[in-house]
Amino acid sequence: MDLRKLKTLIDLVSESNISELEITEADGKVRIVKADPAAPVHTQYVQAAPMPVAAAPVAAAPAAPAEPVVPVETGHPVKSPMVGTFYRSANPGAKPFAEVGDAIKEGEPICIIEAMKIMNEIEADKSGTVKRILCENGQAVEFGQPLFIIE
Repeated sequence: MDLRKLKTLIDLVSESNISELEITEADGKVRIVKADPAAPVHTQYVQAAPMPVAAAPVAAAPAAPAEPVVPVETGHPVKSPMVGTFYRSANPGAKPFAEVGDAIKEGEPICIIEAMKIMNEIEADKSGTVKRILCENGQAVEFGQPLFIIE
């Protein structure tokens, strides 16, 4: 398979909703896998019949720079039970249910998620201290999205 055709296939996969593409031709097999939308496209090319190649000395490639280490969040995440809009207080201008450093008890309301014009109080599912608040007031949240970290 020529390089132009391979590049066209990679471009098509990266621009589409396809997550994986495998093509088999007489001269080889190509498999293109897209891990997630933010990740680069990976391509694997397998040639049908290996061609004899004279062994040539290969210089050691310089080490690739290490990817930055993302710190792992410690503590217990309180996750959103629904899709909606996150609010830290019952009314605009009212005192927030929970602040960083506050001691909270299991079952105590810590925020509100508005879904379909209904205000749903979200309760702490664990007692502890609020370590981090992961959402901004008025931010749209998804099901299962972490809202707070409790230690």
